Amino acid sequence: MNKKLKIINNKLKIKNGFALPLVILAVIILIALAVGLTMAGYGARMQSVRAKCETVAMLAAEAGYEQGVFWMSKQSDILGALQSGSNTGTIEFDSGSCSYEVQFDDYIAARPVFRIVSTGTSGASSRTVDVVVLQAINGWVMGKCRIPTGTTSTSPVNFADGEIIDVPVHINNLKDSPDERDIYISGSPTFQQKVEMGESKLAGHTDKYASVMGLFDDGIYFDQPDVRITDEVAVQSKVNRFRDSTNPLFRFTPLGTANVTNRHNAVQLEFFVDAGVGKVRITNNCTVRGYPGTTYDYKIVPGTHSSNYQKYDIYAYHYAPRDVAPDIYPIEDTYVRQQFGNKYSEPGGQIFVNGDVIIGSADYANMVLKGKMTVVASGNIWIADPVVVDGARDAATDLPADTNPNVLGLIAQGVVKIADPGLSNSGSVTPPVTTSTGVGDVSTGARHTYRAVANQDGALINNRRLPHTMIVEAAVTVGGGGWGAENVRSSNGRKVTGPGNQDILVLRGTLSECIRAVVGLINTNGYLKRYYLDRRLLEGILPGDIWFGGKYVPAPAGWHDYRPENP
Repeated sequence: MNKKLKIINNKLKIKNGFALPLVILAVIILIALAVGLTMAGYGARMQSVRAKCETVAMLAAEAGYEQGVFWMSKQSDILGALQSGSNTGTIEFDSGSCSYEVQFDDYIAARPVFRIVSTGTSGASSRTVDVVVLQAINGWVMGKCRIPTGTTSTSPVNFADGEIIDVPVHINNLKDSPDERDIYISGSPTFQQKVEMGESKLAGHTDKYASVMGLFDDGIYFDQPDVRITDEVAVQSKVNRFRDSTNPLFRFTPLGTANVTNRHNAVQLEFFVDAGVGKVRITNNCTVRGYPGTTYDYKIVPGTHSSNYQKYDIYAYHYAPRDVAPDIYPIEDTYVRQQFGNKYSEPGGQIFVNGDVIIGSADYANMVLKGKMTVVASGNIWIADPVVVDGARDAATDLPADTNPNVLGLIAQGVVKIADPGLSNSGSVTPPVTTSTGVGDVSTGARHTYRAVANQDGALINNRRLPHTMIVEAAVTVGGGGWGAENVRSSNGRKVTGPGNQDILVLRGTLSECIRAVVGLINTNGYLKRYYLDRRLLEGILPGDIWFGGKYVPAPAGWHDYRPENP
């Protein structure tokens, strides 16, 4: 019996000897599993925290970029603002922050390029977005889709039934009350390119655009930043920069000395090609005989930002000094380069006139420009002959070909208008001229010579007509009113040369105007519109920095984001 008990105890001791290590091993395994699970959970949580911080940092960086774009859109003159150095900022968030800077980057041809660098941080994470942006350039910009009809009154201008608008359109927010559509439509015109509106689609809970949405083939975009064409400070700042960067030889302050009624001081420009070389004939110190506008000839009263209007003296005819011969220069003699810091644009021609400008000549059927040229006037620009650019054309559209380097910009702080071709032989304003040689101004002897423009009709050089199809190829910017034709609906002039009551006005280029102006009255007088977008101008080849877009967009392939390297 004792022997059996001893054997059993020995077996129990053996079993107990194996059990303890097994228990210890099990405990170790459980502890390892617990530690592993804890570490895995901690790692997952850390990964989640890192992912969250990365996301917050990226969103913060993008918020800084958006704030930089917003800052740019609020500047009257972005280059002037960047020169002053007020181009950095920071934003604080609950779980992160960002710092951003807006910089001038470079020129593409003559177009300024900007750069926004924004770095967002959250915890230990940091992300940077580095974006190259361009100022948006539109095809046809309107401060208002309305014409002045009085000193403070305006009337809508309709896009009419049957019209084809093959140009991007932007219309600033009118801020009218009650809130109605800022684009006026009669019938079913076709908009073949995008339309941008400064206003919202809705007026309260009412959709103002529901009935016309089908007209916009390429879409309509709402709540777009206003273009700053109505901002007189912006216009003046850019004009000043243009003036200061122009060769002093081509800065003019004309002094007209002929004794005429409603005198205006002007420079006459004539573009032509001589033996394959583009040239400009410049006649300074011309005297314009103004004629008080009697129909829709309004301009903006300076300092009122397109809210008050006044009749202005339209072009009747002009004299040049008899004893001073015009100067003739190759277009390239006017070339300069815009500069920002140590960056330079491609060269382009610049002429600045502190006064009015007349573009036209009796010596040429058309003004033909070969080269790059921008003309800026502090007053009005009167176009008294067709103006076209030299070089290759697109066979299908007759627009300048994409590779054509010749381009004209016309910028006025007053208005840009087609002169009334028939006004100079109206009884009330006929100049004292009886032969093709002219007799000068009768009030001052023979010191001045009558300068004819437009195509001549008959023996008298003041009996002038423009062609039935009047063509202007230019980027037109009007800082003091609108683009149109003078003396429309008057019985004193507006001689037409084609069938019916109206001629055709062809604009191949771009157009920016503070407010619309009258081009013609349907079936009554003036011109029918034919406007075509010159896409080359959207690429920024226009010399000079005279863009007023309020929107800035990334350049193609201009967006980069990355994690900054640790210092």
